[in-house]
Amino acid sequence: MRYRCLILDHDDTVMDSTREIHYPAFLAALARMRPYHYVSLEDYFKLNFKPGFLEYCENVLQMTSQELDTEYGIWQSYVRERIPRCFPGIPDIIRRQKAEGGLVCVVSHSVKTNILRDYAANDLPEPDAVFGWEMPREQRKPAPYPVERIREMFDLRPAECLVVDDLKPGLDMAGAAGVDFACAAWAHRIESIRRYMRERCKNFFEHPSELNAFLFD
Repeated sequence: MRYRCLILDHDDTVMDSTREIHYPAFLAALARMRPYHYVSLEDYFKLNFKPGFLEYCENVLQMTSQELDTEYGIWQSYVRERIPRCFPGIPDIIRRQKAEGGLVCVVSHSVKTNILRDYAANDLPEPDAVFGWEMPREQRKPAPYPVERIREMFDLRPAECLVVDDLKPGLDMAGAAGVDFACAAWAHRIESIRRYMRERCKNFFEHPSELNAFLFD
């Protein structure tokens, strides 16, 4: 076991959830509030990467606080009604990490209750800690707070932690917290995002099997 603690992103790292849930929910919100505005799946991945989803809604679509609440409600209704599937190979990593006495924590922009439900529905061990969207904005990634809190909770040295994420906020969080980072590059094939992450990540994995080999072999 290379790292005592894996700090995993949820969407598009563990679960194939953008394609199955978040993008369809966003299209439903657009249909209600911006019916003449369309975003393709590829562009949805890109806007989540830059400027970030909330920033896009606030600064590009210029949603009001009431509209943001409406968008959030639509998103949550989709999340409640649909359970995403794990990427193949991810359950093996999580189960082996736990079986060998390691920790699995989650830092995500999804909601904690939904993350716990998704782990249970996919027959995965319950995470040791979860920091989700319900956290105050200043404590969500890319802020280092979740990693720092995990280290405090489990008495971990920086070298014992690995953040695994598909996007820049996870990379920035890991850098600010002084822990290692691995890019999960298996959710899409968008070259502009992949190139950005590949150039900045020492550990860049095309498939969960590569991450598995890195962690345990």
